[in-house]
Amino acid sequence: MTVTAAPETLAQDALSTLMREGSRAEHTSAESSTFMSELLEGRSSVEAYTVFLRQLASVYDALETVGRDLAGDAVAAAVVDEALMRADAIDADLRVLAGDSWRDLPVGPAATAYAERIAATRDDAVLYLAHHYTRYLGDLSGGQAIGRILQREYGLVEGGVSFYDFPEIPKPKLFKDGYRANLDALPFDSATKQRVVDEVKVAFALNEALFAEMSA
Repeated sequence: MTVTAAPETLAQDALSTLMREGSRAEHTSAESSTFMSELLEGRSSVEAYTVFLRQLASVYDALETVGRDLAGDAVAAAVVDEALMRADAIDADLRVLAGDSWRDLPVGPAATAYAERIAATRDDAVLYLAHHYTRYLGDLSGGQAIGRILQREYGLVEGGVSFYDFPEIPKPKLFKDGYRANLDALPFDSATKQRVVDEVKVAFALNEALFAEMSA
């Protein structure tokens, strides 16, 4: 399946499947970034991870601010869930890693552009779905393994990786299945589904730009 499928095919296929398959190339490219490879192979540092987490703090601040603003919207309500919110966990981690003044750490152009793109979806819940899906389903999937790797490679056993812990979601697979079912139940036509898929691609490109900036 590709994002160039005929409109009738897009209309018939599940939205979650289109989002996954339509962004596969962008997802793979982002995952293979030099920064993430070095971080997960133990060839980076706690300091670099701290800077990275500071960038993510700005991204999640935008994601969760918009999410709460859109919580009453029928489209956004399909996915917005307080159990997913990461801002408090990021705050706790950065207090361990950088102290109470962690907000003084700089936020680079890539994270700023990413946060601005998310903020712009406040008036378009359809596009917000793409960013919510890209971040949170990744956190519930590969993110779980990343947390364990960071603990092992960098000795972060006394705090610093609560970002990857979802205490209110004891069974991530069941949660993800329900999340996808909610997406698939949205009454979208083919054009609307295509808009979501295109924005998922944008979200992965923004992630990749952030990784590239961290490598530089």
